[in-house]
Amino acid sequence: MDVGFIGLGRMGRGMAASLARAGHRVRAWNRSPEGAQGLAGVTPVASAAEAFAGEAVITMLADDAALEAVIVSGGLLDQPERPGLHIGMSTISVALARQLTAIHERAGVPYIAAPVFGRPDVAEAGKLNIVAAGAAALIARAAPLFDAMGAKTWPFGEEPSRANAVKLAGNFMLISAIEAMGEACALTEGHGVAGADFLDLMTNTLFASPVYKGYGASIAQNRYEPPGFGLKLGAKDVRLALQAGEGAGVPMPFASVLRDGLIEAISHGDGEKDLAALARVSARRAGQS
Repeated sequence: MDVGFIGLGRMGRGMAASLARAGHRVRAWNRSPEGAQGLAGVTPVASAAEAFAGEAVITMLADDAALEAVIVSGGLLDQPERPGLHIGMSTISVALARQLTAIHERAGVPYIAAPVFGRPDVAEAGKLNIVAAGAAALIARAAPLFDAMGAKTWPFGEEPSRANAVKLAGNFMLISAIEAMGEACALTEGHGVAGADFLDLMTNTLFASPVYKGYGASIAQNRYEPPGFGLKLGAKDVRLALQAGEGAGVPMPFASVLRDGLIEAISHGDGEKDLAALARVSARRAGQS
């Protein structure tokens, strides 16, 4: 397929490379031009407008503000040449997802949402889990692209914003797991048991799952750089989850706890570190760091 790709950050680069490796023709644009360089089989273009064309375009931008600036304020939906399908793969608010659905419908550009679960190394390997929502025929049209980037595509109905709600709920659970590990390690350390030894037990028995194993290893080794999932982005996702909860009348008291912990981590200079650095908050509160 002839594919445009907008947004070549830590995740986007691996995704675009996976598409090219699968034989798709990829034209890519990034807000920082150097981000579009050095990807085998990927052709950098000079503007977002050049990428927003072809059989499909994928957007993988950092947040609501970036996506609005490029797609909405940038006027891409008003240009003469537009894509046959826009696949929104960014982690964004439910409110913006609904807005995008409406403006794409008015512009006559098919739109689906397909945020992903996985870190940059998983994106590079083409093994992401893709959460897709939108018209079934459009998801089927995107299947060759999803197959190139992901291990499995999980459909969640025809309303695109449902995929974004699932993504935010999943990230809330992931960050909750990191908070739980941080507090539990502080507890064991307080009683003379090394947190690394405790996590070795837990992540090989009761919590032998990718999130606990991966983030647990980072916590055990105090390894927070380079970031795979940046802490500031995690804070953004918790904020969006709280907004989505409020919009649906769903209280999320623990999300408020996470928000405060993430703000504390950022205030201590950990915003650019990996999300696992949230565990340092519990250690600091316990006087262990």
